[in-house]
Amino acid sequence: MDTSGTNVAKWRRFWRNPRAAFSAVMLGIVFIGSLIGNFFLPPPGEIVDPATIEPCRRITVRIVPERRAGRLDLSPSFTVSNQTGCETFSGALTNGAPLADAIGVPDGLREAVGRRFDNLDSPASSFTVVLPDGTTAEISLAAFKPRETPPRTVRLRLRDSDRTAEARTIVCTISRNAVKDIKDPKGLKGLNDFKDLGDDQLAAAQMSLEPVAWPFRPVPGHPCGIDSAGRDVLSRIVAGTRIAMLFGLLLVASSAVLGIAIGALQGYFGGRVDLLAQRFTEIWSALPFLYVMMLVGSVFGRSFGLLLFCYGLFNWIGISYYMRAEFLRLRSRPFVDAAKCQGLSSWSIAVHHILPNALTPLITLLPFCLIGAIASISALDFLGFGLPPLTPSLGELLGQSQQNTSAWWLALYPALVLFAIMLFAVFVGEGLRDAFDPKPTARYG
Repeated sequence: MDTSGTNVAKWRRFWRNPRAAFSAVMLGIVFIGSLIGNFFLPPPGEIVDPATIEPCRRITVRIVPERRAGRLDLSPSFTVSNQTGCETFSGALTNGAPLADAIGVPDGLREAVGRRFDNLDSPASSFTVVLPDGTTAEISLAAFKPRETPPRTVRLRLRDSDRTAEARTIVCTISRNAVKDIKDPKGLKGLNDFKDLGDDQLAAAQMSLEPVAWPFRPVPGHPCGIDSAGRDVLSRIVAGTRIAMLFGLLLVASSAVLGIAIGALQGYFGGRVDLLAQRFTEIWSALPFLYVMMLVGSVFGRSFGLLLFCYGLFNWIGISYYMRAEFLRLRSRPFVDAAKCQGLSSWSIAVHHILPNALTPLITLLPFCLIGAIASISALDFLGFGLPPLTPSLGELLGQSQQNTSAWWLALYPALVLFAIMLFAVFVGEGLRDAFDPKPTARYG
């Protein structure tokens, strides 16, 4: 049965699907880019020189406004005998100046100070006073116990009572001319927001320099950041994508060959061959794959070839089910009986007549098998049962992000690459399914 013309029409229908064709081209670009990308990038295992990161560090300047505070000693005549830090409240608060000339004195304050000069027991108290600029301040007096002789002076503490400006954080980047950056108003433009910070307002500046420690955020020269071992993340993503796609393609190819052979054998001969092979397949599929991988890895070590071999021993099962069903369906068709009447061998009938017609469900299944293979190796690397240590892998980068939760770049970029590959593969699979679906071209009656 000649299906070449029909297959060509189906492939043309696939390439006319814009989404499927675009996804197939993008998958090819990703694969080719992963093959040649490391020729233009540093080796994925090379440690980044910390000296190249020095110019990219950030200086964090935290401006914390402080409440003004001062103390003054009053004489019995209510004049200032000594003061410290009170000039910022009022320029008239100088030694020897009357307190009433500098700030408004409430009656309660006079009474509280008078009791202390009279050597009477007095509790701690505080009062709000009005400053010359119209703002308010708080005067407090400590608790007083009678003494043998009355005090000569009474100490008052003066503090701002108005709410001060909130703390601001300003971040600027070091360059080769760090002083120029710091003086640049654009670098410290946050200082312009302190409109409520007058000339007399105190503020503390806390400066901290970003340390060079791994993992490090994206910087010029390392657009995807640096991982926890000091290696360029972009180089490891490119290398990890190449390994994942090579693993997926080789696994799909080997699984397809093995699955087609076993499924065709079961479906074409049927009977006891089908029964025995099906029981063996069911028993084999019941083996726990992860435990087998752990056992084999602990005995023979972990490697790309061993992982591909072990995974290929289990991945053919689903493909064999499809092939078995297609061969069971097609072996009773008239063109098979005609081939037998012509004296063709079973091998010729299975390979040249039944297999070309049975490949339709397999072709639509292969992109989804590729998705499963890439997801499986990434998951195994994430769990620590996949490729050997130091091998670049998307799953290994995602595992690092779990240990370094603040390093968002270790999770974002590998996840985006995995998402893009799987999304394109899904669109390719849907396009193949629509192109090879016989319903749009079938005629009835």
